[in-house]
Amino acid sequence: MMKKFLCLTMGVVSIVAISGCSNLANSSQITAKSSDNLANKSNITETKVSAVKAFNYQDYENVLQTYVNDQGLVNYAALQTNRSQLDLFNQSLGEVPPETYASWNEAEQIAFLINAYNAFTLQSIIDQDPLKDSIRDISGVWKRRKFVLAGEEKTLDNIEHDILRKDFNEPRIHVALVCAAMSCPPLRNEPYLAQDLDAQLNDQTIKFATSPHGFSLDQEDKRVYLSSIFKWYGQDFEQTYGNKDKFNGNDKQRAVLNYFSPVLDLESQKFLEQKDYKVKYLDYDWSLNKQ
Repeated sequence: MMKKFLCLTMGVVSIVAISGCSNLANSSQITAKSSDNLANKSNITETKVSAVKAFNYQDYENVLQTYVNDQGLVNYAALQTNRSQLDLFNQSLGEVPPETYASWNEAEQIAFLINAYNAFTLQSIIDQDPLKDSIRDISGVWKRRKFVLAGEEKTLDNIEHDILRKDFNEPRIHVALVCAAMSCPPLRNEPYLAQDLDAQLNDQTIKFATSPHGFSLDQEDKRVYLSSIFKWYGQDFEQTYGNKDKFNGNDKQRAVLNYFSPVLDLESQKFLEQKDYKVKYLDYDWSLNKQ
């Protein structure tokens, strides 16, 4: 009887042991699957974070701080001799995957495109040996010369007209894009950044509105002068700054005056509101914006 009990007990123990081992094995498998799931979730999270991670402008910032002065003028000769950081940055512009660019918000995309336009323009200038006196002396600089941007070949005109002007209602790009001419808006010695973009564009507005290349008025002669940039692209300001009653001139001229007016001195603002003047455009100085 005792033998049967022992045998039965041992059998139960064996079953329990086997069952315990089976449960442990299943538990181990579940744990392994959970670990795999966590690893997969971690990889997905890392991919998403990587996709929206801010673009690195450090090389470009170093270039701007080294070769662009506070007046927005460029030491092209020195940059041409020490161009490696600019070349590395411009190469990195092309390595951004299209899906990463698409994942950015509007401010990130606009900042990226403005920086790309200005950096590719710098490259276009220093690629010339000897340096040209004007960007207009570089054949095909806007329409034929191509750069890789977010995995695709683009010209400077593509960036400005086919993307920035087409995809965004942000007319202030016209005081940020710098075509390497003296009559252009000043080139900032810092990159445009998404978190600072609005403040930077407002600052560019002030700089250009108070510059003889952007705006001037002659109260005695009753003339207001705007940069020729606004003759070419003034219509871009109409959607945001259009005004039918407050200023003189045609639709695009009134829009630009409405855009500039808040940053002008009070005397100039009052003169513009009197509407007793003609709006003209300044001659454009295409000589190189060099130091």
